[in-house]
Amino acid sequence: VQLQASGGGLVQAGGSLRLSCAASAFALDYHAILWFRQAPGKEREGVSCISTSSYYSDSVKGRFTISRNNAKKTVYLQMNSLKPEDTAVYYCATVGGCMVDGGTVNTAGMNYWGKGTLVTVSS
Repeated sequence: VQLQASGGGLVQAGGSLRLSCAASAFALDYHAILWFRQAPGKEREGVSCISTSSYYSDSVKGRFTISRNNAKKTVYLQMNSLKPEDTAVYYCATVGGCMVDGGTVNTAGMNYWGKGTLVTVSS
């Protein structure tokens, strides 16, 4: 199982980026996919998750949109109205199921993830 996140970069506050999560060696159809991020010196934070429905942490709700294209084996994270606090390395992972606890996407059930992609939002 391999997952590769891409699409990160440097953007000004208020800008947008679209991240992609490409899967190889397996079909996405039967997997829930989760995006999480980790900023320097901070704990891992679940951002969004997609199974048959989409789930978001409160910190990104209304600004980020997760989607999937099973034929292309790719999951996307459209990020709008970016803030400096969104700066982090973003990863995608397979997960047993999507859950939101206390307003945050739960990352406890993650199975596989690959290299992340760095998103830097300048003020």
